[in-house]
Amino acid sequence: MKVDMHIHSTVSDGSLSIPELIERAKKNGLDAIIITDHDTLSHAKQIPENPAVRTEAGIEISAFDYEKDMRAHILGYNIKRPEYITKVVQPTLEARHENSLKQISILNEQGYGIDVNDMRKADGKYIYKQHIMEYLVRHEQVPKLFGDFYYNTFKNNGICHFDIHYISPLTALRAIKEAGGLAVLAHSGQQQNFCLIPELAENGLDGLELHHHSHSEQDRITIRSYAEKYSLFLTGGSDFHGVYEPFQVDVGDFTADESGVEAILKGDCI
Repeated sequence: MKVDMHIHSTVSDGSLSIPELIERAKKNGLDAIIITDHDTLSHAKQIPENPAVRTEAGIEISAFDYEKDMRAHILGYNIKRPEYITKVVQPTLEARHENSLKQISILNEQGYGIDVNDMRKADGKYIYKQHIMEYLVRHEQVPKLFGDFYYNTFKNNGICHFDIHYISPLTALRAIKEAGGLAVLAHSGQQQNFCLIPELAENGLDGLELHHHSHSEQDRITIRSYAEKYSLFLTGGSDFHGVYEPFQVDVGDFTADESGVEAILKGDCI
């Protein structure tokens, strides 16, 4: 089966709606997709009945190991008790939104005119920095989404380069396991957090994301070695965000390893 297990919709920081993603998956010849919006499972109830391509809901939980100073994203699949996860990730959604409002206030003080009521929002509620950039481009206040303005403002110690406090990778992992799901460490090559794998594996990690646009051949070799050592299955996906991502990749450009398809799609999904 050709399955993209890492996709984002407008319920978080993707630019395409769920129906648009399903249509794109059909056009690209996929057998199934799993939508893994950030820190929410709201999209699980928004998947249409009898979609043209099998569509399931997962989650990508944002986390940070402050002792090791490492970012980590934990993917959750086959979630049976979503309320266990929602209570853990809801504070992240709210903190991210408040962080974005602070960034908007700073930009407005600098002379940019941003009307919060005229902004696109994740799930119609939450603002990400991508939505701020989309607004500025749409209103011709900056030339493009990921140009000099973005990197000088939201990165590189710019005036809006500050973040929220995230839960730990272990907290994210345990929330997924308590919810009856399968936990996968996302794009560990991108975040170079391989040293987190042993502790996560000891606490119930189920898999590793192998196929991702950021991974080098050496990253994939490293991931396969950890998977073999700790008996973890392997997944993969495009990490599609549409125009809200500087690296342009299409749905289905990266797909899951057979071991991940067997482990995840044979189970019950919400």
